[in-house]
Amino acid sequence: MTNKKLQPGSDSRQSVFDRVCQCMQVSGPCLRVLDGSGSKLSDRPGETISWHGLPADEAATRLAASFAEGLAETEVASRRAAHGENRITAKPGRGPLLRFALQFVQPLVLVLLLAGVVTAILGEWVDSGVIFGVTLINAVIGFVQEGHAENALAALARSLASEVTVLRGGCKQRLASTMLVPGDIVLLAAGDKVPADLRLFRAKDLQAIESALTGESAAVAKHEETLPEDTLLAERCNMAYAGTVMISGQGAGVVVATGDHTETGRISRLIAEAPDLTTPLTRKMTVFSNWLLIAIGLLAMLTFAVGMGRGESAFSMFMAAVALAVGAIPEGLPAAMTITLAIGVSRMAKRRAIIRKLPAVETLGSATVICSDKTGTLTENQMTVREIYAGGVRTTVSGSGYAPNGKIGEGQQIDGALRECLLAGVLCNDAELCKNNRHWEVVGDPTEGALLVVARKAGLDERTLQKLFPRIDEIPFDSARQYMATRHEIQGVHFAYFKGALERLLPRSVSMLDCEGLTIPLRNDEIELAASSMAAEGLRVLAVARLVIGAACSLDAASADTGLQFIGLLGMVDPPRPKAITAVKACHRAGIVVKMITGDHAGTALSIARQVGIAKAGERALTGRELAALDDEALRGVLRTVNVYARVEPEQKLRLVRALQANGEIVAMTGDGVNDAPALKQANIGIAMGLAGTEVAKDAADMVLTDDDFAAIEAAVEEGRGVYDNLVKFITWTLPTNFGEGLVIMAAIVAGATLPITPLQILWINMTTAVFLGLMLAFEPIEHAVMHRPPRPPETPILDAALVWRIVLVSVLLLAGSFGLFLRELAQGHSLAEARTVAVNVFVVVETMYLFNCRSLTRSARRVGLFSNRALWYGVLIMVLLQISLTYLPLMNRLFATAAIGWLEWLEILSVGLLAYLVVGIDKQVRGHR
Repeated sequence: MTNKKLQPGSDSRQSVFDRVCQCMQVSGPCLRVLDGSGSKLSDRPGETISWHGLPADEAATRLAASFAEGLAETEVASRRAAHGENRITAKPGRGPLLRFALQFVQPLVLVLLLAGVVTAILGEWVDSGVIFGVTLINAVIGFVQEGHAENALAALARSLASEVTVLRGGCKQRLASTMLVPGDIVLLAAGDKVPADLRLFRAKDLQAIESALTGESAAVAKHEETLPEDTLLAERCNMAYAGTVMISGQGAGVVVATGDHTETGRISRLIAEAPDLTTPLTRKMTVFSNWLLIAIGLLAMLTFAVGMGRGESAFSMFMAAVALAVGAIPEGLPAAMTITLAIGVSRMAKRRAIIRKLPAVETLGSATVICSDKTGTLTENQMTVREIYAGGVRTTVSGSGYAPNGKIGEGQQIDGALRECLLAGVLCNDAELCKNNRHWEVVGDPTEGALLVVARKAGLDERTLQKLFPRIDEIPFDSARQYMATRHEIQGVHFAYFKGALERLLPRSVSMLDCEGLTIPLRNDEIELAASSMAAEGLRVLAVARLVIGAACSLDAASADTGLQFIGLLGMVDPPRPKAITAVKACHRAGIVVKMITGDHAGTALSIARQVGIAKAGERALTGRELAALDDEALRGVLRTVNVYARVEPEQKLRLVRALQANGEIVAMTGDGVNDAPALKQANIGIAMGLAGTEVAKDAADMVLTDDDFAAIEAAVEEGRGVYDNLVKFITWTLPTNFGEGLVIMAAIVAGATLPITPLQILWINMTTAVFLGLMLAFEPIEHAVMHRPPRPPETPILDAALVWRIVLVSVLLLAGSFGLFLRELAQGHSLAEARTVAVNVFVVVETMYLFNCRSLTRSARRVGLFSNRALWYGVLIMVLLQISLTYLPLMNRLFATAAIGWLEWLEILSVGLLAYLVVGIDKQVRGHR
């Protein structure tokens, strides 16, 4: 196909260019930017151009381009000035200083900063330094994690970085893809990455892999014919899109969009526009921290007011209020949260899930819906022959993927029509099968690769066969013919083997082979029934035939018009991953709904969905075209009943995720392609595939699966639920200490007594127990049946009524035990230092005993297993040694105003601790929890 020759840079070209602009009734440059739908805005206001809906020569005319000459360098310079380089524009992000400063405005960090300021006011510089150090560590971790998210747009820019062959000024040039401008003529060949969006005007046997953009797992045959304007993105076979890869043939196209205006650029805008969502844990901790700050402030003011009402001095009451605030602030909570999440990250890494953002560890445990891509996520992304029809017999094939492991039938003899069918698939084939680092790979069309694999399962090696029967001639695949043919000499006879669409080869056939390889009359109805049955099972059907030709005859389309001998059918599919079915069942058992969102055909998607358990018999798939016809309210309703969405475009994936979130769902989204990236970022947690996933998908995601197996998501959900449980356990454990300390201060003020514990002693209790006792809960193993309960409703608070009651109960026990023994010690004539030492040890011992109660919020420590968390015992041992030093070492006595106590005092302290343990245990049995 050609157009009138336009001479770029010449007066004649300028006159044509002027006339085009004049007829469009605009002034200035004729080339404009893309709109949100991917169509290029025309030069007439309000008019859009669908390039796939225009004849190629008309597209060239609109772009003032010449198929024969390309653009002149002067015109290239002008267009580059107008449109810029062919690269994705990185969205300006927040600078590093601002990102670092924002780490300090989170409520939990404000709690820590307040504690640091209070201790600094008290002149306790060591303690203040420790608190500020913890704050700094938290900020650095958050800063580093957030920095990873800035890489998504940079990855998109890298996806366009390559070299390309361009026709300019009548000469072929090899240029960096960034130098392209609209109107450039690009020449394509097998192996090329498409550098920009092209309207093809020449395509000879041209096929592309577009799975990263559309989700279509099979190669797409390209042509130059005009298509209807409403053709879906995945079906625009006369277009070549930036970032996709050509695997066979040759072609040429005119650049219609570059950089930000390509389909890939449009996706980058969707990524940039998607907000950075807060996680359920972050939102809950924000609410919790705000209430905590309010409560601490009110208690401090109440303490000050009560003391002043009793006639105490303002300074002494201020110091008492400060002591109460120091006691009530859970200094270890932010650090515990960070460390617990970090331990979860480590555990998930061992289970093949890499976390890029710490809060994502817990978010997956909160997920109510998992939206999964099909290709490469639930499936192998490796075409596999599952069934063969040859000689009137249907034979199943075991094994999946490109590894030639499996067998054909049950001890079936590989001869006759079956052997001829496999032979035809090997000889009429341009792909290569190779082993790379223990992984089998296909170079070329995945469909042709599947034919090589099934032949190897029968003991037929393609390299040996191709040497024995070399290709003499061929008819290359053409989208109009829809078949390919190759000629070979076998035992003195010249055969042409055909491979292609059944509707093309069957009408040309006059006979067929039976199971023994003998020629019999053609059974059209039987063949078509077998093909329909395979298609109904979601298999892609490929037909093979042969033709005996004379040695002197040529192989061409005319000679292949009739007289073919039909050999058989091969049904293939991109099979489900072996563990996907079990993983989906586990998600359903855990109350998580799994939905499939794919760019592939509805029939294929529904077949895979039924195999893995996402869809039941009778359920339907909603296509992108049907989805586009629904308004937001109708879509939210459909989402409650439909679990499979096919032929979906990137914006629609994004819309589906947003609609689910509008329904109140916590959404996890999996994917591996560029087309998945916007939805990955929008989802509450985005999960990318580590092996087959594009860099764009990985950088937009919160979590990356190292083995691309959906089953790893189940493991990650389990770990996420365990992380959340351990955080709740820590909070349930630490708050009674803080509230108990506050109650002791208030009780002393109300009673007009001396403070039982000093601010410095409070800091000692809080910091040492948080590190050596509370943080040990982060190592607590996941409790049984964690995957047998439904997800937590998003609106559920961190602490429910039962846990709030338990916190109050233990706080009261601490108040009674510490204040009671403090007063008892003073009444028996012991010194104030000795009495305070007893009170401090009561807090630590009760916390230690309560720690064992908190290992499970529902079961006793004995049922959990006394030694299932060895870290806890190490922490208890260290804490015992620290308390002995605090009590008996002279240096510690001077620093913390403590004193040595006798064994009777220890007996009383341990009795209070044991009583607290028994009371909480009884409360578990009587009240229960969850």
